[in-house]
Amino acid sequence: MSYKNKIGTKESPLNLKTPPLTSEYTMHVEEKDGAEILVCTVGKTILHYDIRCLNDLHTMLKKRGDWMELGSKDEKQETNEDTVEHWGRSSSNPIGGWYGLKKNFKGRFGMYIPRRWSLWDSLK
Repeated sequence: MSYKNKIGTKESPLNLKTPPLTSEYTMHVEEKDGAEILVCTVGKTILHYDIRCLNDLHTMLKKRGDWMELGSKDEKQETNEDTVEHWGRSSSNPIGGWYGLKKNFKGRFGMYIPRRWSLWDSLK
């Protein structure tokens, strides 16, 4: 599935707010090494995530009953188990590790990967 038309491009990204609704950021799809990736821009910080995280997170949350604490942490910080952040870097997730792709910027999965069901419905 190509997410580029649904999520956006660098020129026309999806505008989002962090879960506490305190900060804005953008998300778009780019190709890197022949594969689509999610690019999240927060101010001057740019994060890259494996695009498979969208479907994988949605599937995991549905199995759990749709709710899990976010637990957002930077890459070098320890995570609390049973949080989205921990799952996003766990060897037990579908890719067997980090969804974050950019060295020193692999964390914050729990903060920036959208979980709103209205967004999921629009991606289908």
